[in-house]
Amino acid sequence: MSRVPGWLGRLGAGLTRMSKRLDERREDARREGADAPEPAADDAAPPFPYDLSQEHASTQYPLVVQARPDPAQAVPWGMRVAAEAGWRLLVLAGTVWVLMRVISAVQLVVLAFVAALLITALLQPTVAWLRRHGVPRGPATALTAILGFVVMGLIGWFVTWQVMENIDNLSDQVQDGIDELRNWLLNSPFHVTDKQINEIAKNLREAVGANTDQITSAGLEGVTVVVEALTGILLAAFSTLFLLYDGKRIWQWTLKLVPAAARPGVAGAGPRAWRTLTAYVRGTVVVALIDAIFIGIGIYFLDVPMAVPLAVFIFLFAFIPLVGAVVSGALAVVVALVTQGMFAAVMTLVVVLVVQQIEGHILQPFILGRAVRVHPLAVVLSVATGGMVAGIGGAVVAVPLVAVTNTVVGYLRAYSREAAVRQAPKPTGATPTDASPAAEPTPPPTEAEPPPADTSPA
Repeated sequence: MSRVPGWLGRLGAGLTRMSKRLDERREDARREGADAPEPAADDAAPPFPYDLSQEHASTQYPLVVQARPDPAQAVPWGMRVAAEAGWRLLVLAGTVWVLMRVISAVQLVVLAFVAALLITALLQPTVAWLRRHGVPRGPATALTAILGFVVMGLIGWFVTWQVMENIDNLSDQVQDGIDELRNWLLNSPFHVTDKQINEIAKNLREAVGANTDQITSAGLEGVTVVVEALTGILLAAFSTLFLLYDGKRIWQWTLKLVPAAARPGVAGAGPRAWRTLTAYVRGTVVVALIDAIFIGIGIYFLDVPMAVPLAVFIFLFAFIPLVGAVVSGALAVVVALVTQGMFAAVMTLVVVLVVQQIEGHILQPFILGRAVRVHPLAVVLSVATGGMVAGIGGAVVAVPLVAVTNTVVGYLRAYSREAAVRQAPKPTGATPTDASPAAEPTPPPTEAEPPPADTSPA
């Protein structure tokens, strides 16, 4: 029992010494902290995560908001260009669609007026020639129109008369040709039997009998077509008369509908477009006449019936580029085949091909020239588009429309280039003698200066 208090006394003394040492170290650490400089307010560490007050956050961590970029700048450049071109193409396509709908609604009037323009381009030189020889405008216009309409009426009457006169003989010859073709098929290397030919003929008769209602309705529609054709002919005749008599004033009135800023360019493009249309109509008439004469002489010496009506058909179909020559030539070959046999058909085909080759490589480049030269692909596409939109009439007017558009666009492009050069600022110190006279563009015609008489629409 005497040893326990001594052990406890030593333990208490040791704890007392340790407590003194800890107190001394705390005092030393406090003195060192008092002697050190206080940190700046900006460098002091915030008591995060214990102090989240709004005032402390705004002073210690100010909120930085970056400005968002422009949406147009965020879109890639290529996509922006495609979008800009896309909506413009959509607007243009919508405009063309609306225009085509309007034209389809008044198709008869549009075709009649375009036909009047073509006839006017053909007859206007005669009016100008009579005016130069002292004939007043009214008598010159009446004489030219009467002469032109009489010639076209005589051509139509002659074709109808020839067809009606030879229809009976032609039907007999067609029957003989069909029998001859049947015999040739029976003896040909195609191994066609009589039973197969009879089945084909039976199917044809059944098809005709089954579609009697459609044929009857087509006949009734044919009456409507005849009435519309007569209406279109009257509209074209009246339009031709007014264009021949008063074409220049009609053109000047049309210029007033154009905005003033674009009026000089349009005033210069109009006479050039009219010259292009006149050259196309004259050249096409000459080429078609040569084709009709030479092909007609060839099939006449081959004893093909109705050689003259076929030549007239060749002349009329020549106004449809590419397609018309193929259709009229095929018609002549078929008539020769069913009436005169295989040899006459082959010889007719040779005549047609030779004349068309001469036309394509000699006549058209020499007669039409570069003024109305259109790429063959553009001709094919325009004829196909015109035929789909407005039938035969659309196919006839498609190529001259493309030729005139090509001329107008080329002139307006050159005119805008000249206008840009004219408006460009001159170099400092330049004198009027610094530029050559050839570099100065020709001033465009204005409304007060109408086109010359020989280049105006009438």
